[in-house]
Amino acid sequence: MVLEDSEYSVFELDITEDDVETSFGRVHCTVKGTPRGNRPTILTFHDIGLNHKSCFESLFNHKDMHEIMQHFAVCHVDAPGQQEGASTLPTNYTYPSMDQLSETLPLVLKHFGIKSVIGLGIGAGANILARFALKHPDMVEGVVLVNMSAQGEGFMDWATQKITAWTQALPDAVISHLFGKEEIQNNQELIASFRHLITNNINQSNLQLFVRSYKSRKDLEIERPVPGGNVNTRTLKCPSLLIAGDNSPAVEAVVDSNCRMNPTITTILKMADCGGLPQVDQPGKLIEAFKYFIQGMGYMPSASMTRLARSRTGSSSSIECNRNRNRTNTADEQRGRSHTDVSMESASAEHRSPGLAVLSC
Repeated sequence: MVLEDSEYSVFELDITEDDVETSFGRVHCTVKGTPRGNRPTILTFHDIGLNHKSCFESLFNHKDMHEIMQHFAVCHVDAPGQQEGASTLPTNYTYPSMDQLSETLPLVLKHFGIKSVIGLGIGAGANILARFALKHPDMVEGVVLVNMSAQGEGFMDWATQKITAWTQALPDAVISHLFGKEEIQNNQELIASFRHLITNNINQSNLQLFVRSYKSRKDLEIERPVPGGNVNTRTLKCPSLLIAGDNSPAVEAVVDSNCRMNPTITTILKMADCGGLPQVDQPGKLIEAFKYFIQGMGYMPSASMTRLARSRTGSSSSIECNRNRNRTNTADEQRGRSHTDVSMESASAEHRSPGLAVLSC
């Protein structure tokens, strides 16, 4: 993985690390900055095979993120046993399900005195934050979900037999989850870097438990609200931004997730020339989208957009929903499909960055 020095610099903030005791084990947390009572804290949750450092460090160290960090504290959460240097979890320890992992978060927020959050999750972390937002809507002002899958067990395109006691096979399975085939074939330096992180920075026994928990996840059972329909439809109540790189193995899952969500408060972005980890591959573009999202929530109205292009982009496109899922789209749903979100509607098309394609289903 090669990072350009000109794009990154050290940004000093107060840092607090602590292990928070929960009903489902200890959760390692890192808070950067001081949470403010009058605005939410950014809450992150990483994907399988990663922790908060390997998943988010390049994003939050990027110079374009510094403006956001001046306005918001950040709370990074590591799933049990996934932080660097973690000891092997006891043999009698039952690893939490995705729902149970989401239930550790209210205790984390209480521990650090955080009242509300803007969630930023990748892969498994996106699934966990979505569950948290569904059950605790009063604590979540918005979510940015990268490589989000709302589907349950059986969706991931890799075989069960790969998740075995053979630790040599485990990194391969995780790599195929994080990156698309084209990336694995053509970006050997990036893949080698992450294979090293997965193998050497994460306790392999603990990782296997986290992977199994994610693979055994239940469907989110969210439904797209229909005008005049059931007011108690299970759906996210907060503004939501779904993101996937165009070469990500999660593109179809993200589009399917978008087709289940409330179109009036949900935006989906497909990032061009980007692989499975947009926060690593295209951090500047991801940060720009994040700034728009935050502005749409009423924060940082004067944020600078350093990567904006003044000319219109022809990258907007439309992708159909996954027709293979076991549900039927009504005529009302089809008429109601859109990708509107106040954060993106506030920015005209001529101010969108090249490489960001708005999708609809």
